[in-house]
Amino acid sequence: MSREYLGHLPAHDPLHNYLSHDILPQVGVVRPWVDFRVFRMKGAKVYLYEEKYSQALVVGKFFAANGGHNGAKANQHMRQEFDNLQLLRGHGLAGYPHHVVRPLGANVRLDSVLVEEYCSGAPLSAVINAAIHQERSQQLFDKLTALAYFLATLHNRTANGYGVNFAEDCAYMDRLVEKLRSKQIIGTWDADELYWLRDRWREQPRMWEDQQVLVHGDATPSNFLFGDGLNVIAIDLERMRRADRVFDLGRIAGELQHFYLQATGNKYAAEPFIGHFLWEYACHFPDRQRAFRSITGRVPFQMGLTLLRIARNSWVNAAYGQRLVEEAKIILRTF
Repeated sequence: MSREYLGHLPAHDPLHNYLSHDILPQVGVVRPWVDFRVFRMKGAKVYLYEEKYSQALVVGKFFAANGGHNGAKANQHMRQEFDNLQLLRGHGLAGYPHHVVRPLGANVRLDSVLVEEYCSGAPLSAVINAAIHQERSQQLFDKLTALAYFLATLHNRTANGYGVNFAEDCAYMDRLVEKLRSKQIIGTWDADELYWLRDRWREQPRMWEDQQVLVHGDATPSNFLFGDGLNVIAIDLERMRRADRVFDLGRIAGELQHFYLQATGNKYAAEPFIGHFLWEYACHFPDRQRAFRSITGRVPFQMGLTLLRIARNSWVNAAYGQRLVEEAKIILRTF
């Protein structure tokens, strides 16, 4: 994962004291004097702190600083992610092969910072890019097998027996459509068609048939790291919630299509990897064929939402954003 060196954390900074006395002892470092190198990581609110002498590494995620949330909302999001990490680790997702990053502390007085252990690994985004640009397709197949195993374990261990509420997914689609329309990426006709497609999916009994599980909630390629073998490390669980398992599966499938479409212009190049990922996920059920049919019957809706979600981003140019919307409509027409 990329990092930018920023310098040293001043000894008079309250964060220095917090990391020294509350965090480092949890990773086995107790020293009379410590010195932290600081690196910027994901975006503007995630930083890596390296203790110079012990070389211990921890990650700080700030919810209130640099354009983050403010006040009570920042504290709520900080606490929510801390609790989510603890909850999943309590379900046995700690260690090899399924690992959820360990939270070490949360401090509302320091810009609502969540401090976590540092875990090294190659993000899924790097594995996908290597398959596209370096012909390392087998590595992508292998890591998708590992990710399918991780997600199946997460979902199956947290199923609660209550039926999913597909109306929540429809409401999320409404928000995406309105965002796209407000940014003038789509017009009224596009919005009307997307709403019509939403209603056709809402009428399908299969969209209501599965039971709720805990989903990652932000299953993007930057939020899964890979080690050796089947080792998968999950980070950024702020948006974890109860939903249909295909919420995560469709996000991964949609991201795969987006990566190949953007890099090669050929959306079909992603299909072998999408099919492999879903087939490997289905193998963790007593009846693999039945599970695969059920999953693939619901995944297209979430794939379509994923492409719409990507299209709204500011880094997407107008032409590609419109292409993503058209591809989303093609997928959503498969109800």
